[in-house]
Amino acid sequence: MRYKWLRITFYSLGILLLLSYFYFFLPVWGIPFNAQRHGNPPLTPAWALECWLWEDDVNTAEYVDELLAGYKAYDIPVRTILLDSPWSLRYNDFTVDTIRYPDPKVWFRHLEEEGYRVVLWMTSMVNSYSKDTQIKEDMDWFDRATERGFLAKPPTPLEWWKGKGGFIDYYNPKAMDWWHGLQQNVFDLGIDGWKLDGTATLFRQQWGPIPFFYKRTTKGITSTRSYMDRYYRDEYNHGLSQNSDFVTLSRSMDRGFHPEGFAPIDASPVNWVGDQKHEWVTDEMIQNSGESNKDIALEGIQGFESAIKSILKSAELGYNVVGSDVAGFSGRTIPPRLYIRWAQFSSFCGLFLNGGHGERRLWKRSAQELEIIRKYAWLHTELVPYMYHYVVTAHEGGRRLQTPLKEGKYHYMFGDDFLIAPIYRDDKNRQISLPEGEWRYFFGDKGILQGPRLVDMEFSLDEFPVFIKEGAIVPLKVKRGYTGLGDNTSDGFITILIYPDIQNSFVYYHPVTAKETRISYIREASVLKVGLEGAKIPHILRIHSPIPPEGIVLDGLKLSSDSWNYDKDQEKIIIKTDSDYKTGNYSVIFQSQDLK
Repeated sequence: MRYKWLRITFYSLGILLLLSYFYFFLPVWGIPFNAQRHGNPPLTPAWALECWLWEDDVNTAEYVDELLAGYKAYDIPVRTILLDSPWSLRYNDFTVDTIRYPDPKVWFRHLEEEGYRVVLWMTSMVNSYSKDTQIKEDMDWFDRATERGFLAKPPTPLEWWKGKGGFIDYYNPKAMDWWHGLQQNVFDLGIDGWKLDGTATLFRQQWGPIPFFYKRTTKGITSTRSYMDRYYRDEYNHGLSQNSDFVTLSRSMDRGFHPEGFAPIDASPVNWVGDQKHEWVTDEMIQNSGESNKDIALEGIQGFESAIKSILKSAELGYNVVGSDVAGFSGRTIPPRLYIRWAQFSSFCGLFLNGGHGERRLWKRSAQELEIIRKYAWLHTELVPYMYHYVVTAHEGGRRLQTPLKEGKYHYMFGDDFLIAPIYRDDKNRQISLPEGEWRYFFGDKGILQGPRLVDMEFSLDEFPVFIKEGAIVPLKVKRGYTGLGDNTSDGFITILIYPDIQNSFVYYHPVTAKETRISYIREASVLKVGLEGAKIPHILRIHSPIPPEGIVLDGLKLSSDSWNYDKDQEKIIIKTDSDYKTGNYSVIFQSQDLK
């Protein structure tokens, strides 16, 4: 009798697990976690690796102009301006609200002429009610889309964080003709991307209090997961058909939601994690917070530590260009030290996304915030050639930009050469777990630290736990002097940091021409040989050396003293060369064999 009950229990559990699989795990997360749906990351254009800026309190052309004018006046780099909701008359009618953004043709063209890229927020919803737009109630708009069969069924309006609406049917060619026709209004303005917000994760039917994670589309019964993939892929691919440099900004990870990843990696040129609050930690915040969370898409409160966790989980899954809203998305005020530390961390992420609610006019904040955040925003911009190398290698199935490490809390490798240990609490002290090998503290790189070892350090607000591997080659695009890696005269040159070990090489990929320059060095007795092979580039070599060289030879000819110099304070050999060199072969000659 006992065995009979065991069998019944076993079979009941099996049926329960099977039902759970088809009810929840299969439609929401896939098989298993839908890892097989991911391909390699696409080629993210280099412009999308530069600094992004946005705000979500005013949402007008006048305020955007004020922001950009201020950032320009205070020499803070911005390449991309993101217009979040509400910029349209209704959500996703793709008609610019001319009260908020007057004369959009002229305004968008001016942004383009000034060198800015423009990305617009959108979702997969056709709304009957839009809470923040000029046209709020419009049941006729929704009914017309329903009558023409453009929405997934049943089309009963679903409540979401920006109103009520139905899901556009991405499997219906006629619906897509209509949808893409609406989008042409803003493609004709020259936009460069979409911020694809996460409504697709709500794709489901509701049976009273019980959600059912399937809906009917033109292709038949469709799961939440299938619809999400279709949403991200269709919007990215259609954008590319309009603009070969087009990007989509999509969610990758967010706490425990969708552990398989929100957007397919092969349709994810840029990703963000969110939405976080202007707070440091999570546990105490959840217990103590009594504030409402404005416009947070997924329930729950997050802070800086949650952003770091989600970014590193995204990297583990294989996403390549990932970031978060610097200082957090939601809240009343941004604590100054949090703004600084978050910006420093974002400098060593693929995406530097400065925006959300709160004061983003840095010149109206403290002078310390302005100076430090400007420095790290420029450092991130300088790192674009280095980051773009990992855009190419990741696209080809190789190394991603960020690799989480097992040792050290939230430690990760940024490319092959940088170890980052973000300061995730309001504390200047940080314990660093250095991996095996030789390392230098990047903001004071004279001494070598031998790993593996634990290092306890104090970091003032203008410094951050960044360590560079001995042997590294790092190409930079330096235009200013804020970081100490060059100055205004470096503009137009690729600055190449070299920390010589025995030998190494690094491929600089030209983002516009797709050409390559292989940078290499080898140390032979008292000579360091440096080579640049392939497409010629004007360059500045910054070679770390505790001793000055006796002389430098380029392509068989000895360089005069006005072609290079030795910075004793920084222990750097600095060689500046235009692109008119012959083969790019340097010999840096020392008197001593000990180049360290």
